Amino acid sequence: MKYNLLKKTAVVTLLSFLSVNSAFSSTSTKKVSWEDILNDQKTPENVLMYGMGPKAQRYSTLEQINTKSIKDLVPAWNYSFGGEKQRGQESQALVHDGIIYVTGSYSRIFALDAKTGKRIWQYEHRLPAGIRPCCDVINRGAAIFGDKVFFGTLDAGMVALNKDTGKVVWKKKFGYADRPNKGYEDGYTMTGAPTLIKDKKTGKVLLIHGSSGDEFGVIGKLFALDPDTGKEVWMRPLVEGHYGRLDGKKSTPSGDPKAPSWPNDPNNETGKKTSWSHGGGAPWQSASFDAETNTIIIGTGNPAPWNTWERTADGGDPRDWDSLYTSGQIGIDPSTGNIKWFYQHTPNDGWDFSGNNELVLFEYQDNGKTVKATAHADRNGFFYVIDRSEMPLAKKQRDDQSRRFIRAFPFVDKITWASHIDKKTGRPVVDPKQYPPLPKEGELKGESINVAPPFLGGKNWNPMAYSQDTGLFYLGANHWEEEYWTTPIAYNKGAAYLGQGFSIKRTYDDHVGILRAVDPIKGEIVWSHKEELPLWSGVLATKGGLIFTGTSDGYLKAFDAKTGEELFKFQTGSGVISCPITWEEDGEQYIGLASGYGGAVPLWGGDMAKLTKTVSQGGSFWVFKLKK
Repeated sequence: MKYNLLKKTAVVTLLSFLSVNSAFSSTSTKKVSWEDILNDQKTPENVLMYGMGPKAQRYSTLEQINTKSIKDLVPAWNYSFGGEKQRGQESQALVHDGIIYVTGSYSRIFALDAKTGKRIWQYEHRLPAGIRPCCDVINRGAAIFGDKVFFGTLDAGMVALNKDTGKVVWKKKFGYADRPNKGYEDGYTMTGAPTLIKDKKTGKVLLIHGSSGDEFGVIGKLFALDPDTGKEVWMRPLVEGHYGRLDGKKSTPSGDPKAPSWPNDPNNETGKKTSWSHGGGAPWQSASFDAETNTIIIGTGNPAPWNTWERTADGGDPRDWDSLYTSGQIGIDPSTGNIKWFYQHTPNDGWDFSGNNELVLFEYQDNGKTVKATAHADRNGFFYVIDRSEMPLAKKQRDDQSRRFIRAFPFVDKITWASHIDKKTGRPVVDPKQYPPLPKEGELKGESINVAPPFLGGKNWNPMAYSQDTGLFYLGANHWEEEYWTTPIAYNKGAAYLGQGFSIKRTYDDHVGILRAVDPIKGEIVWSHKEELPLWSGVLATKGGLIFTGTSDGYLKAFDAKTGEELFKFQTGSGVISCPITWEEDGEQYIGLASGYGGAVPLWGGDMAKLTKTVSQGGSFWVFKLKK
C-alpha cells in the first residue's frame, strides 16, 4: 500500500511538472476583490482588467513618464517566452502585487516578477490536434479574481489557475450542447480575455467570456461562469432564434424564436435549411461593464457565411434583412443573460466587418446634460457614439437602433460599402451594388468588386484608448482595400464557411497604418501619424500627455497626445501587435508590452502579407522605466 501511494504521488508530481514549470519559487499575494477590479483605473500600482478598468478606456493617471521625461525611457528587462511556440503575441498583461500575468501564443500563461522579470511559474495548456483557429494561435489576455487567474484556450476552453503557484484549480470546455468537449472540432475557439463583473441584483461576481469561430459557422455564445468552480450560470446565444440557458435549464430565446430577421425561417415554403441555424455572431473580444446600470456590453461577430446571398431570400434585397444579433454591440443583463438592448453597426453584414472591436464607455457634457455613451471604431470604417443609458427594450429592433444612435463618422479616408450612417435611423445607407454578386450560371466565381475598408477593417481588434485629459480617442487604423467575389458554399461542420474570396491591397503608396486622434463630439480627426506597415497593436493613454503603441516592424513608440509628435521609439526585435500597459511600483513608473509578430495580417492579408514577410517572429515581454 505504501509503495502504491508513493508511486501514485510520483506520477501526479510528474504530470504537474509537465504543465506548470516552477523554475522559481511561488509567492503569496493578496486576494483580488471586486472592489479592486472596479477601482482598477484609480489604483496605478495594479492592472487588473483587460482595458485597464470596467470602462475599457486604457487610460492611466500616472505621469512620471511624460512628454519631457520620455527621452530617458530605457529597457528595464526582457523575458523570452521561449521554445518554438512563437507566432502572434496579442496579449495585454495584468499586474497585481508586483507580479505580471501575461498570456502567450498556443494557450500559455506566465507569471513574472514585475521588477526583475524572473519567472515565478509558467503554464502550457495541452492542445489537441483538431483546433481550428481562424486568425493565428493568439491569446489576448487573462482575468484575475480572488486567488485565481483565468484565461481561455484554443480548444474552446477556460482554465482557472492559482495565481501564486500556477496550479490548475478547474478546467471547462464549451461547444454545442451534445458536444461540449468537442467544440473545437466544430470550429469553436477562444482567443479573447475574459471579464469579471459583479451583478448588482444577486451580489455575485461572474466570469464572463465569449466564443470565437464565425468563420466555421458556429453559433456565437456568451457565457457567465462561477469563478470559484467554473460552473455555468447562464449562456446567451447571439443569433436570433436560439434559446439561452439559465442555471442549466432552457431560458428565453434571443429575439423572436422564428428568427424573422433571417430569411428561410422554419415556416417558409421552400423548406430550405434555416440560415440562422449556423449563423455566427461570436462575441470573441472582451466585454466592458457598466456597473451603474448593471449591464454587460460586448461586440457581436459577423453572420455566417460571409456570402450575403446565402442569407437572403431568393431574389430578395439584402438590405431588407438584418441577421440579428450579428455585427453590432449588445447589452446583456448579468442576472439572467437576457438581452437588454442591441445596436447594429452593419445590418446583414456582407463584408465580414463584424462588430467585435472594443466598446469604450465614456461620458461627456451636452448643453449641461451628461451623456453616457459607448464609443466604437468599427471595422466598417465608421466611428460610433451610442447612447448606453437605461431604456425599456424596444418592441422593434429598428426602433432601438434609432433612439440609441447619437452620431457616426468616418475615421479612415476611404469607405465604399456605404455612403453614410442615416441620422434618423442609425442605419448605414448602402448601395446594393456593394454586395459582391453571385456567380453567373455555370461559373464558380462571381464578378469582383472593390470594397473599402476590407474585411480586416479600418480598425481591427487592436483596442483604442480614451484620454480623460484631452477628451480624445486614439486608435491604430489602416488604409487598405480589397477585391471581393462570391463562390458557391455549403455548410459542413468544422469546415471554413465563407462563400467569398478576396485580395487585399494598399490604398496609398506611402503608408498602410495610421495612428489617429479622434474627437468623438465634433466627429473630427485631430491628428494623424503614418506607418508603412499595418497597425495591429493596442493603444495606451496617460496623464503624462503620452500615447503609447507598437508597430508591426517592431517598435514601441510614444507620441504627444495633443500634437501627435513622435517622441520615443525602441526596437523590440519582432513586430508588436500587443497592448501596452503602465503601472507603478516603489515610486517608479513602468511600461510593459509583449513583442512577437503574427495574427491575421500575415495569414489573410494578401499583398499585406507580402509586405510584412520580412518581419522577424518572436515571443517576449519587454518592460521599460526611466533611467536614474
